[in-house]
Amino acid sequence: MIHSTRGIVLRAVKYGDTSLIVSMYTELFGIQSYIVSGVRTEKKGGTRAGMFQPAAILDMVVYHQDQKNLHRIKEFKWGYVYREVYAGVVKNTLVIYMMELLQKCLKQPESNPDLYAFVESSLLRLDAADDGTAANYALHFTLALAAHLGFRIGGQYSAATPVLNLQEGVYEAEQPGHLHVLDGYLAEATSLLMDAETVDDLRAIRLNRELRRSLLEGYQTFYALHVPDFGKLRSLPVLQDILG
Repeated sequence: MIHSTRGIVLRAVKYGDTSLIVSMYTELFGIQSYIVSGVRTEKKGGTRAGMFQPAAILDMVVYHQDQKNLHRIKEFKWGYVYREVYAGVVKNTLVIYMMELLQKCLKQPESNPDLYAFVESSLLRLDAADDGTAANYALHFTLALAAHLGFRIGGQYSAATPVLNLQEGVYEAEQPGHLHVLDGYLAEATSLLMDAETVDDLRAIRLNRELRRSLLEGYQTFYALHVPDFGKLRSLPVLQDILG
């Protein structure tokens, strides 16, 4: 059947001489794979393959059958044209990280309009963010996505609960009997990042390169403890090198 849906490109790989196989997070069907024929051929001085970069937001008309794993796109156009996401190294690296994180978490093709709205709005906010905000954006998105996926960190950092137990996903008074923890300023910064609601809130959280590196590694561990077969993020080392 033919349906109209909005979608976000997670990943695209070459298929044959002129086509792509694209993994997308769609508003109507959740995560889906599509074969897009002929987009790598030149047309009017360029190719349409550029519309399938990671994080591209498209309005599409698709052929969909529930029993199939690979579908086709009948029509597509830009759903939103970024101003800055593809223009700079930092934001471009950020969206590659965000899309890989989504791919590792979205296992089943289930519709979740609230999650889709969160992801799309996060991309639009990143596009509009200044450099001071963008540096902390990956951390904030990672924590917020976990909450949307059902494993929100419980509690807050305080003098009474200074240890973040990543295995249990909760702030605690004492060190647990394992090493999957964040403490000190890493635990405090995580609490601040979870509470951030505005661009100004994110910009106000002061983190240097080493703190961001440690937090991203800790959050990767957190996801690996809560998402089956999560593994490691290939984009993480690049992101850690880029963020200042």
